[in-house]
Amino acid sequence: MTILTFLKIISIIIAFVGVSFLFPIGVAAVLGETAVLPSFIIPMIASWIAATVIFIVGRKHTIRLSTRGTFVIVAVAWVSVSLFGAVPLYFSGAIPHFTDAVFESVSGISTTGATILDEVESLPRSINLWRCETHWLGGMGIVALTVALLPLLGVGGFQLIKAETTGPEKGKVTPKITTTAKILWITYAALTVLQLVLLMVAGMDFVDALSHAFATLGTGGFSTRNASVGAYNSAAIDIICTVFMVLAGINFSLYYYAVIRKFSEIRENTELKVYVGIFFVTAIVMALLTTQQYGTFFHALRYSSFQSAAILTTTGFATADFTTWVPTAQLIILLLYFIGGCAGSTGGGIKVIRWVVLTKQVHNETEKLLHPHGIFNIRLNGKVASNGLVLNIAAFISLYFLLVMITAAIGCLFNLDVFSSLTGALSMVGNVGPAFNKLGPSCNYGFLPNAVKWWYSFAMLAGRLELYTMIIYFLPAYWKK
Repeated sequence: MTILTFLKIISIIIAFVGVSFLFPIGVAAVLGETAVLPSFIIPMIASWIAATVIFIVGRKHTIRLSTRGTFVIVAVAWVSVSLFGAVPLYFSGAIPHFTDAVFESVSGISTTGATILDEVESLPRSINLWRCETHWLGGMGIVALTVALLPLLGVGGFQLIKAETTGPEKGKVTPKITTTAKILWITYAALTVLQLVLLMVAGMDFVDALSHAFATLGTGGFSTRNASVGAYNSAAIDIICTVFMVLAGINFSLYYYAVIRKFSEIRENTELKVYVGIFFVTAIVMALLTTQQYGTFFHALRYSSFQSAAILTTTGFATADFTTWVPTAQLIILLLYFIGGCAGSTGGGIKVIRWVVLTKQVHNETEKLLHPHGIFNIRLNGKVASNGLVLNIAAFISLYFLLVMITAAIGCLFNLDVFSSLTGALSMVGNVGPAFNKLGPSCNYGFLPNAVKWWYSFAMLAGRLELYTMIIYFLPAYWKK
């Protein structure tokens, strides 16, 4: 991979993100927030100029990517976009410290939703909109967006999207990866518009509704209110957000199958069945456990279903402080940190499909004890899974918990208590947002030392990119020819 190839792709991706500044620029112009306009306009124009110059210089240059080059491009793209996204936050004065601005931007782009701010309602509304929009960009994937809108001037986008998307098995919904990317992004945008309309009908104004639609479909969790979605105290808004969080946690390929009427693909999807089952069971059980606290079962169900969806899908919104619930309900919430959404969704975490495969493997190992000469396969979606899938997943989960333990140790090293460190690590690597104790739903990450914030930023990006894309550079084998 040449330097020109590298600069060409990165500049294109950043220029596309620069286009997304038009949303907050429009809001700032309409609402008279003229002071923040330069912090959006200047970097946006600069990104367009840089991309244009590099395009002209390299217009005759054919882009070719090696396997190593693919990982470098995706990792650097996400780091670059995170730094680029921090520019308006920092230069507008909304977040005056550079480390905090980068942490907030990384938290947004990685769809984590952990904030260093304790007073978001005092920010310009255009800045709050940008914070939430970062979730939307990172949710479906910034590389996938670029491939969808522009096939990277001839480069095969499947390699890039494989390094960015979530789940143990990655494939194409359609024969062409650009068509697949377009379909997924159109579906994503359609669901966002639908939620925007419903939230406005339920009582939110346009900016708040758009901000929360961005944050919900991106399974991020930033809000324009200090008390998150709970600030609206609206059952209708709670229900809308709950439904769309659950929808965002589903593999987006299934929506395409619904449109083309291949309902058998949906009916036979093992992961979807388990995912929906986990949501309903946890919501109902937690409602039963908190009925006394909320007065009636249905009142408790409103809050338990919202928090179940928020943590399971790694969105991280809050309508209640679950750290005040009875211990058993808190334990269920904690267990949800270990699960995550479906593969191919905007949700983070380990993903439901990996736990499904491991559970089936445990069953098979038990059967082998009883029938030593038997042949046992893992079946997913009515088909036999590939032989290497179990090893792939076991390696991923081992690496996942290793990173969680290292992240927790770093928190403890800087005097964060053990439970806050552990749940904070699960939250960062799983892209959840809120944790427990000092990092709970009613708290923020602003008090942490800068060293912890930088490590957490790395952990958030590593979690969003499914670990390998960010960690592979630390392996000696990567640097060997």
